[in-house]
Amino acid sequence: MPDAYILLPLALPILVLGACKPPPDAEQHMPEASASRGLVAIERAGCGACHTIPGLAWPRGRTGPSLEGFAGQGLIAGRLPNRPDTLAAYVRNAPATLPGTSMPAMPLTPDEARDVAAYLYASGEATR
Repeated sequence: MPDAYILLPLALPILVLGACKPPPDAEQHMPEASASRGLVAIERAGCGACHTIPGLAWPRGRTGPSLEGFAGQGLIAGRLPNRPDTLAAYVRNAPATLPGTSMPAMPLTPDEARDVAAYLYASGEATR
């Protein structure tokens, strides 16, 4: 048991640092997604009818929250971790991802949903 008392002070900083959030670039890295295709999907799906979206001049909806600076938000819909996989699932089928949400399922393929997520992360980088 004395070995545990010796190792604990050495292991504690490693455990604490391991629990920290990864840097934003690593956290939101989406190698197969395309931000430019994401904007096209956002326009086609009509996301701007409910949300203000950077780079989308019209419409500028106010029913849902503004998505400006989305990359810097810690949570999606105030309840889900802001990670690429979670965001892609949420923008495609919000009711299945977060039951009780007011956001409807959107007509997006899984690839388009990843592209939308990539766009939201890329468009928010300048606001960090």
